Amino acid sequence: MNNFFKIIFLFTLGLIVISCSKDDNNNVAPPRDYAEQYIKDIANIETYMKTHYMEVINNPGATEDQNVTFTLIPEGGTQTSIWNQTTYPILTRYVSVNQNDVDITYKIYYIQLRQGTGANSNSPSNVDRVLTSYRGEYIFSSTEQVNGVDVTTIKSDEFEESINPQSYFNLTSVIRGWSEIFPQFKSGSYLGNPDGSTSYFDFGAGIMFIPSGLAYFGSATGGIPSYSPLIFSFKLYEIQRVDHDGDGIFSYQEDLATSTLNSDGTFTVIEGVPDGYVYSLDKDVVNHDDTDRDDIPDFLDVDDDGDFFTTKSEIKNPITGIAYPFADIPTCGGTGNGKKKYLDPSCHGQP
Repeated sequence: MNNFFKIIFLFTLGLIVISCSKDDNNNVAPPRDYAEQYIKDIANIETYMKTHYMEVINNPGATEDQNVTFTLIPEGGTQTSIWNQTTYPILTRYVSVNQNDVDITYKIYYIQLRQGTGANSNSPSNVDRVLTSYRGEYIFSSTEQVNGVDVTTIKSDEFEESINPQSYFNLTSVIRGWSEIFPQFKSGSYLGNPDGSTSYFDFGAGIMFIPSGLAYFGSATGGIPSYSPLIFSFKLYEIQRVDHDGDGIFSYQEDLATSTLNSDGTFTVIEGVPDGYVYSLDKDVVNHDDTDRDDIPDFLDVDDDGDFFTTKSEIKNPITGIAYPFADIPTCGGTGNGKKKYLDPSCHGQP
């Protein structure tokens, strides 16, 4: 009898849990429209830049070199806003994203405090790894009563800081805003200290202002409220090249064209000139980093030219059996207009 009542109890409890779950789902707000949210985000970002000023520390070799602080300009204050300052020009990168079957052109404001210099300085592509220190803040709207009147102010609050990074971020596994902005900067140089610490010099350092649609959008995560535009101040210490398809050619070397999105939504494409970005695009969208137009970009394609010979096999030196250095990969006498062998299907009699 006791077992019978236990079964009845568990069955009833299950019905209650299911009922509660249904009620909870009914109270979940539907996701916001991406385009409408972007309009709010960019307005809040611009207001923030116009109502705050920044201070930058220049102390080469020190941990705090290129640290940035943002402060609200007090009423009647004479500080120059981020928007109006001219020491560090405000730059813009446009990004086209298809979200919920709607093409949205995002604008990312960013500032180069220092691009990065040095004999071994390199820019990452958008699919490489980066070693970076950073501070992240989210932008929010705050309403307070001043003399009996509601006053709304756009503010920011810190949610994370990494001062001494120990591991690399893969730019394919982070928010879109990061992978769009880091290629605009270069790594610097570094020196090991007797105490085991590392001092960094001449590294790229900057600030990026990211709309929520290129960040976490409706997901609240890591202390970041949903639908929050983000600010990252960052330093690019070092990069690691990645070969995503394991074909013996680094992914950044499979960047075949410059494709610039203009403010009016049109593209300017320059074939044969790398720009630091490679993408996987929607099916049937022309991808200038996809040699055989099979909807698999070269950096993910083990047979770049679609001739049924793997890229890895086509870049081997037939005498040594070892892959040629990238610069030495030969062209062939086909119809590829001087393209390297692995990008020219005519090398194997294919049309």
